[in-house]
Parts: sequence; C-alpha cells; structure tokens
Amino acid sequence: MTKGIIAAGSAYTAEAGAEMLREGGNAVDAAVAATFASFMAEPTLVAPGGGGFALAFRQSDARSWLYDFFVDFPGRGLTPEQWPHPLDFYAVTVDYGPAHQVFHIGRASVATPGLIAGLCRLQGDLGRFPLSRVLEPAIHYARHGVPIGNFGAYVGELLYDIFASDEAIEHLFGAPDQFLRPDFLYKNHALADVLERLGKEGPDLFYRGEIAEAILADQRKYGGLLTREDLESYRVLVREPLRQRYRNYELLTNPPPSRGGALIAFSLALLEEYAVAGIPFGSATHLELLTEVMRQTNLARQTFEITQDATTFLAAEHVYEHATELARRLHHRGRHHPETPPPPREHQNTSHISVLDGEGNLIALTTTAGETPGFVVPGTGLILNNILGEADLHPDGFLRGAPGKRIGSMMAPTLVLKAREPVLAVGSGGANRIRSAILQVILNYIDFHMDLYHAVEAPRIHFEQNTLQIEHGFGMEAVEKLQKWGYDVTVWPTRHMFFGGAHSVGRSPAGYYEGAGDSRRAGAVVRVI
Repeated sequence: MTKGIIAAGSAYTAEAGAEMLREGGNAVDAAVAATFASFMAEPTLVAPGGGGFALAFRQSDARSWLYDFFVDFPGRGLTPEQWPHPLDFYAVTVDYGPAHQVFHIGRASVATPGLIAGLCRLQGDLGRFPLSRVLEPAIHYARHGVPIGNFGAYVGELLYDIFASDEAIEHLFGAPDQFLRPDFLYKNHALADVLERLGKEGPDLFYRGEIAEAILADQRKYGGLLTREDLESYRVLVREPLRQRYRNYELLTNPPPSRGGALIAFSLALLEEYAVAGIPFGSATHLELLTEVMRQTNLARQTFEITQDATTFLAAEHVYEHATELARRLHHRGRHHPETPPPPREHQNTSHISVLDGEGNLIALTTTAGETPGFVVPGTGLILNNILGEADLHPDGFLRGAPGKRIGSMMAPTLVLKAREPVLAVGSGGANRIRSAILQVILNYIDFHMDLYHAVEAPRIHFEQNTLQIEHGFGMEAVEKLQKWGYDVTVWPTRHMFFGGAHSVGRSPAGYYEGAGDSRRAGAVVRVI
C-alpha cells in the first residue's frame, strides 16, 4: 500500500516530508516538515520570515480548510511622526537578462511575518506528530548542511546584490571564497538552535518571546517599522476555500483577498463551454484559445480588483458577459484585440509543496519571502521578507498600507476533487505566471488526459500586456500561425522558471499515486511505499 507521495522544490525538501510519511504521519505532517526543511534546502527561494497559504483536504469527512498565514502591513501603534528616521529602505536592481526589475530591501521592507505562526497552527490543528518531530529534518539540515545546488546558485546570482548587501548574509552563503557556489554546503547553526527552541516553546517564541525581542531590537536599531503590537497581534486566518465546478470535477482554491484562485476559477468557467479535449495539444487553435481566455480573464480582473468579491466575480451573469466577448473574438480571428491592463507583478521567489497521503488526505502549501530583505536578524540565523519593497504590490506608493491589513497575493494552492475523492494537488511559484501555470496543469491532466508528469512538464504559454510568451517545446508551425493571426509572440529558446514551478501530486482514475516535481524549478518527487 502506498503511504503517500510528495512533490517539492528540492530533493531534500521532499525527503523531509517523505520521512514523516514513512513513520505513519499524514499529509500535513509531511507538508509542514518539508516547509521547515525548505528554509535550508531552498534558501535562495524561501525563508522563515515570510508568509504563505495552505489548502488541506481530509478524506475521512471530506472537509477542507484554507490556512492564510500571509504577511500583514506593519506599524501598529505608530503614528507617522513616530516612524524611524531614516528608514532602512533602499533600491537594488535585479538583472533578469531581457529585463531589469527594481526591488527595495532593508529593515523597512519587512512586513509582519506569518509563516512560523501558520506552520505551527496547521500542525497543531491537523497534524499527528508533535511540532518538535516535524522540525527534526530542518534542524538536521541546518546543523549538517545542504548543497545550494545549481538552481539555488542560479537564483542567488540573479539576486546577487541582495545576498551581497550585508556582511552577515554574505558569510551565511559562503563568502568570501564560496559565495553562492553550487557546491557550497549551506549551514545555519543559529537557525538550528532557534528551531529546537521552537519545538519546545511553540510560536510564542517568535511573536512574544526572545526571538521576537531580537527581531524588534534589530528593527529599532536600523530603521524598520515592525512593532511589538504587530507581532503580538498577528493571527492565522482559516477560511473556506473558493469552490468552482469544472466538467465533473470540483476545484478548491485560495479565496479573496488573494486573487490568484479567483482568476483561475474564472478562466475555467470560460473554458467550460469549449471541447478542449477535442483540440490537438500544441496546435495554433489550442494556443489561441488559451491566449484569449487569459486575455479575457485579465479584462474581467478589473471587476475583482474593485469588489474583492469572488461571488460577484464568478456570478453566471458576469461570466456570460465575458464568455460572449471571448466567443466573438475567437470567431473574428485577426481583428483588433482589446488592450489588457498591465497586472501588478508579484513575488518572484516562491516555492510550493504538494502531498497526498495513503488515506487520501491532500495538501497544497505555497510560501514566499519575496526576494528577502538583505540581512540576517543578529544571533538568530533568521532571514525575514521584503514584501513591502515590491513596487507592484503597492500601487499607491511605498509604505502607505494600513497597519495590520493582510497584503494581497497571487499564490493559489489548489486541490481538485471528483465525487469527494482526491484527484490533484497543485500550486506554483512564478509571480503572475502562477495562475497560468496552474491552469495549464489542470487542463493537461483533466482535458488532455496526460499523466501528471507530462501534465507538468508540457510546455506552457503566458499572456499579459498583449504579448504572448511561448515556452520552448511548441511547434514552429503553430507559432507562425499565431504570428500570422496578429499576435505579438516571444518564443523562449529554453524551458525557464519564468513559467512557474508547479510541483504536483495526484491519484489517477486507476488509483495510482502520481507526482511531478517541476524541472523548471529543480522539483523532486518521493513516493513512499
């Protein structure tokens, strides 16, 4: 009998979760252990001081929960006159090759972290093992080290100016001689000590205890906005998942205030009327339909941003209005297409874990710390987040949020069920490409009847700002047709992390446990028999 299967962004991350499954743990034990382990196994992508979401399904009673432990805007109890001067908040430019992006880092880029609180709450509510047990793999990795690896080094090089911004963080990542080298063995003894204490003392250590004091002392000394009230008032929110029918399946995903789940659900509602399974995969017709659904979802998105109400956004009348426009445009191929508004960019550095256990319990868990804030909290080994330093998440300007307000996100951990039975757990990193990556995996698995490996590894597209991004792997005949039909096409010469990292697990109609660690982001799968 299969005890479970886990897909994650690193073989070390996945193995930490698999260890829990071997010992009789459930999907939550595995996901929480893997997430803690990811702080060491994927240190250039995730960090303890970030936030995230988990969507869990319990097979025994078919119940599901969305755990929201994303970051809050800081500054509770401070008036603008009480803000530190100067603020530790400064720009760095990241070179992605074809494009550059400016981020802000420093102490004032740190939002109130929720990840530790969320993992502890999730484990306490739904896990079987004590917190101290699920922390053991992460503590082992922190003491003995994990190679950064080729992908981790690649991400580190992209974010070089952030990881080189402070002597302590440079040293942590191998400076001076092995800085961000793939073979560098990443260790963090201070973090190991902190995690051991966490297993004994629980999350109060981070939000009211000695670690909270270290975080606050560093914020006060160097010009940050986090306050004692921010940490003490932080709460994990447990929400009802957003539900959407597609064919004879049920989609469960992240509800508002996050937007990714609603946008995926809207795209599926538009596609419901089309016989996707009858269209050859990778044909120009297939890519055109996907492109126009993405365009129409972008156009409809304005309604969601105004109302923040998924019921209104997914109402039959609203979907029908946009479905009619979509059908008209597909019928009149080559005519002028409407401009789509530029969407806000989201956190690039995100990782995802999916687990299915032998009892049919499913969990999808996505986390991010932004690009990290470029420093380590002294004496703790803790790296926090720079969510306040991402300009596209703050259209009204930097540092103008309401203290205590949960910040929005595109992250969309998603589950698919059929007749109350588990089918698929999927999620992704990749900023605005999160929703398009998840959408295409679902379509490949359900409509094109691909096994999960091929559903995840198949080439993808992404459409925004009137440009169609096409990943390497599609035929040039289809690409040339799309160009002839008037699309502005960019063809990528290789597969790339730009198109997400949809680490997924599922159970086939025959009952076989499947998993796929997306190779775009060095994903790995472990099946436990």
